[in-house]
Amino acid sequence: MSERESMPYDVVIVGGGPAGLAAAIRLKQVNADFSVCILEKGSEIGAHILSGAVVDPKALDELIPDWRDQGCPLAEVPVTENRHWVLGAKRKFEVPHFIAPPFMNNKGTYTGSLGNLCRWLAGKAEELGVEIFPGFPASEVLYNADGSVKGVATQDMGVARDGSHKGDYQPGMELHAKYTLFAEGARGHLTKQVKAHYDLDADCQPQVYGIGIKELWDIDPANHVQGQVIHTQGWPVKDEDGFGGGFLYHQANNQVALGYVVWLGYKNPHLYPFEAFQQWKTHPAIAAILKGGRRVSYGARAICDGGFQSIPQLAFPGGALIGCAAGFLNVPRIKGTHTSMKSGMMAAEAAADAISRQRGNDVLSGYVEAYEASWVYKELRMVRNFEPLVSKFGGTIGTLLAGANLWLESLGIRLPFTMKHHRDCEKTQRADLYAPITYPKPDGVISFDRLSSVALSFTNHEEDQPCHLRLKDPAVPVEVNLKLYAGPEARYCPAGVYEFLGVEDGNPRLQINAQNCVHCKTCDIKDMTQNITWVTPEGGGGPNYPNM
Repeated sequence: MSERESMPYDVVIVGGGPAGLAAAIRLKQVNADFSVCILEKGSEIGAHILSGAVVDPKALDELIPDWRDQGCPLAEVPVTENRHWVLGAKRKFEVPHFIAPPFMNNKGTYTGSLGNLCRWLAGKAEELGVEIFPGFPASEVLYNADGSVKGVATQDMGVARDGSHKGDYQPGMELHAKYTLFAEGARGHLTKQVKAHYDLDADCQPQVYGIGIKELWDIDPANHVQGQVIHTQGWPVKDEDGFGGGFLYHQANNQVALGYVVWLGYKNPHLYPFEAFQQWKTHPAIAAILKGGRRVSYGARAICDGGFQSIPQLAFPGGALIGCAAGFLNVPRIKGTHTSMKSGMMAAEAAADAISRQRGNDVLSGYVEAYEASWVYKELRMVRNFEPLVSKFGGTIGTLLAGANLWLESLGIRLPFTMKHHRDCEKTQRADLYAPITYPKPDGVISFDRLSSVALSFTNHEEDQPCHLRLKDPAVPVEVNLKLYAGPEARYCPAGVYEFLGVEDGNPRLQINAQNCVHCKTCDIKDMTQNITWVTPEGGGGPNYPNM
């Protein structure tokens, strides 16, 4: 085995999303002499970033107060109009804006590409001296003899599918740090490991997730209302099956970002999130906006929906969880960029203080204390029962109850309880308890098939490499998932990675098309037996999202 080289840093950050970049910038703002690096598994910063996105600039205002005057792309489109529709198959009911509590409005927010915001933040970080290494996924957590996190190692390059070393083989690099911040986003590969190693979930509820599927369209200028944001609930996902909702944001240059989110706690294994999204676009109110337009990009990503009660222990010896690695999304606001960035800033300030006191590889208790005293804590606590109420009582009744709860909380009347979550993989019911769902065939104009959609994610993986989607038991997909649940992995994956072959011949087998994987992590989350584990593929592999 080749010996790995190592590099020392004050702080190593795993993930170049909003939280990781905010942490890096804050560290260098506090002390320009700190050595800070970011490892990013995408081919460039922003390549794997996918979000709606409507962004509350609260944290960005704290981090870079004059960002609006520095050419930040987010400043281009302030939100000017907010709409919420409840959809039926052909009609829509517009929910009056005054029904929602004041903190739910989008006044002062901006809509645009989160990937482009991250690219801009990366430029600011590099100006301050942060070292950023795109295309280098962190694949292993390193530990000191005392059990504290020592740092991480990057993925070996040039490994063939059979595990042998190809001619261009290069061993990974070890990056050692006084503190390592994990900012991998929802369901991070190394985050799962450190959570298990330190039992970080011992005192919190399980994290729950949604799958968000998104497209970017160029539309007819006559249909474009720059700054208008639309959210929908209701059709086409039925209450008895699960919960889903759509979004459509009018952004710059006559483009709209639109998508659909299905909470992964859905019961009906026949539910097909990708097809639900395609069907949603055919609603007359949505199709009218897209008429004459052209789809230019596609992608998908898991979303942390657990909120306040699912936040794990944030700090552990030598490391901390920040951003969606910890799960700071505000579910009813559908916003997590501001809370993620603030978490990164708080962790950075705690690390900076510790390093200045000659500390290292211990617990950043200052980060935990800062979080518990922050506006992030207060914001998430206020909305803590929203997701559980909707999950328990369904989209119609649950939304009414959740809305009443939000009003009480906004008036300072805190309910004396916090509802629990149940893991998404445990909620799936047997296939024979539900009728299969028939979805309309794609028309190639408004709705499309899955594989042509994946082509617009510009996904690419080196084919001759070990499969990064690992099965603990290769018999389970056929003997359990297909037999009892009608093989839902063939449907919940938004990229067609999982395919059952030979079913009609009575000799079924699961084929894994790992090259299609857009790194959404849905399979790692929703698989009923938790038989699938997502690990990092070779560096730079996966989607290459432009302007998403």
